[in-house]
Amino acid sequence: MIKGLLRFIVAVIFILSGFVKAVDLVGFSFKMEEYFSPAVFNMPFFEKFALLFSVIVVILELLLGFMLLLKLKLKFTLSALIALCVFFGFLTFYSAYFNVVTDCGCFGDAIKFTPWQSFIKDIVLLFALIVLFILYRKDFKKKNEYSYGEKKESNNVRYILLAVFSVVMIGIGTYGILYEPVIDFRDYKIGTDLKAEKEKINKNPSEYKTFYSLKNQKTGEILKVNQDDYIKETKYWAEGSPWKIEEGKNESVLVKEGYKSEIVKFKIEDPTGMDMTEEVINAPKAILVFSYHPKEVSPELLKQVEAKVKSQKANVVYGVSTDPNTFKTIKNMMMDGTAIKTIARSNPFVLVLQNGKIIDKQPAKEYIK
Repeated sequence: MIKGLLRFIVAVIFILSGFVKAVDLVGFSFKMEEYFSPAVFNMPFFEKFALLFSVIVVILELLLGFMLLLKLKLKFTLSALIALCVFFGFLTFYSAYFNVVTDCGCFGDAIKFTPWQSFIKDIVLLFALIVLFILYRKDFKKKNEYSYGEKKESNNVRYILLAVFSVVMIGIGTYGILYEPVIDFRDYKIGTDLKAEKEKINKNPSEYKTFYSLKNQKTGEILKVNQDDYIKETKYWAEGSPWKIEEGKNESVLVKEGYKSEIVKFKIEDPTGMDMTEEVINAPKAILVFSYHPKEVSPELLKQVEAKVKSQKANVVYGVSTDPNTFKTIKNMMMDGTAIKTIARSNPFVLVLQNGKIIDKQPAKEYIK
């Protein structure tokens, strides 16, 4: 009973982890791009294959998790899951130790983990899988644990269930790639009040302190000193002091966790740098066309979506991208590309606000229909 319960728990964790990523494969591919970027593993060539790698990882998680749940090919399934867990463990440890990818995306946008929490989760799962491998080792020789089973009919039912499960997951993943996720776990789901969220963030902001890396020019000693202590202790900065700040080694450390929301990054500026966010979220109706990769968008599609949004009776109509010359007939605004990707996955997409509340969000190709 104990090994059956442990097997069920581990299987469900892998299935849930795979499911939330399958819902938003494009979002998970953005996370993969981070790992391939020059700042992490420096493999930019693989960035264009990020979506393909994302699909492969999610398929493995879902199929192996479901096979473990059904007790299909246990030796192979447990071995593959252990290998997968070692791979994830390496990524999460690297992210945590070097502080390069602050969210591994293990559970998509549904559950947020810090890098160290993700690593601990992977270690616990790896330990559980090894325990399961040991507990079931005597059963590997039994035909019904890795092949067609004592009763072919019984195993046929399991394979049918696996096939049905696979088809459903493929459908969900494909829909998310072509359109938008069928379930929106992001902070920008329809119904979200951006104005109210901004107020919560302003009332309870996160607080950070800068820690300086100081090196004693005489002894070679290195200290980490926070900004307050640095100011109080004149020995660190007085004339003739042997202590010097090491350029590029200062760190900003979170000292108080405030209200957490991705909407903190919702900042729209005009090409001169003027902040237009308040105008947008206070407008009775605002229609915004976003693009995080404007050069990849068809000019004809942009022309059609611009014509459509201009025909709507909105107080504010802006085109928001990473290039100040993207839109031809509506005002160009600027926003960080990563922040745009957080709102929606389509490129481009249309966001409609009513007094700061999201009332519609669609891929541009759907919006113009």
